[in-house]
Amino acid sequence: MKKHNFSAGPAVLPRVAIENTAQAILELNGIGLSLIEISHRSKDFEAVLAETISLMRELLDLPNDYHVLFLGGGASTQFATIPMNFLKTKSAYLDTGVWANKAMKEAKGFGETICVASSKDKNYTYIPKGYVIPSDADYFHITTNNTIYGTEIRYDMDSPVSLIADMSSDFLSRPTDISKYDMVYGGAQKNIGPAGATFVLIKESFLSKIATETRHIPTMFNYKTHIENDSMFNTPPVMPIFTIKETLKWLKSIGGLKKMEAMNIEKAGILYNAIDSSSIFVGTAEAESRSLMNICFVLKPEYTEKENDFLDLCKAKGMSGLKGHRSVGGFRASTYNALPMESVLALVEAMKEFEKSL
Repeated sequence: MKKHNFSAGPAVLPRVAIENTAQAILELNGIGLSLIEISHRSKDFEAVLAETISLMRELLDLPNDYHVLFLGGGASTQFATIPMNFLKTKSAYLDTGVWANKAMKEAKGFGETICVASSKDKNYTYIPKGYVIPSDADYFHITTNNTIYGTEIRYDMDSPVSLIADMSSDFLSRPTDISKYDMVYGGAQKNIGPAGATFVLIKESFLSKIATETRHIPTMFNYKTHIENDSMFNTPPVMPIFTIKETLKWLKSIGGLKKMEAMNIEKAGILYNAIDSSSIFVGTAEAESRSLMNICFVLKPEYTEKENDFLDLCKAKGMSGLKGHRSVGGFRASTYNALPMESVLALVEAMKEFEKSL
């Protein structure tokens, strides 16, 4: 049976990336050794890392003054590492969901932290507007996509201070003007690779603002450490980096980020249209804040008791990962880059079939 993977993360990846990774684990490039048993300082792995960085730069049209890092610890480690490095007097955060809120809480341990706006009042179903970014903040932090609530900031904003973005779940889903950000980071396990690698793009000039005169920054948590050692101060996550490389190659092969964005808009549009035209399903995020990556919806109140019945139908049709987060309930279809249109159409048909059965 064809499987349709709507998991929010770890998530669907291009089949070619998975197959090539599996082969590399058995034997890398005909060298007689596995990817996961050779030295990360060998020429064979150095070539993997160099190609991964090159592809990242090419796909994003990344300015030359940005560094590309692959680290361990997940995006959650960055929540603390960022203020440890850059919070001197004040930081500013946009609170648009659980992960944005967690990042803000970590910053409070290092200094004054301002919440410029929050959508918590409506269970994070919208992206706030009309807020003012304090011009005296050391940086302004945003989370571009919210996997739990299905909202997304789908543009590159202007900021009067250094802009930092957690792009864990929508990175490389659209063309991005990286020059508007001093730092972009995220866990790979949503859109570009498996769990275990964290990508960090950081502007060279931003490094001069690291707060070494304010506090002791442990060697492992200083961004300069990893830049000076090309992501290899300690052993990097070698297998996830290889899979990221293969995913980037796939992304390039289909036409790059403009093509990917068009595909994502089409997939999400079909599913949102099915939700909006349904007599039993309803979306949870406000229309103008809707995510292209995580589409959240519920059954109308009079049909709520049928939730498990719908999930059972989807499971019988080979669909996985559709149960919504416990804080929202209902359903969540994660339509990341590698999810094929075939899966979206299968879900829409299941929704129509279920509606007719009631």
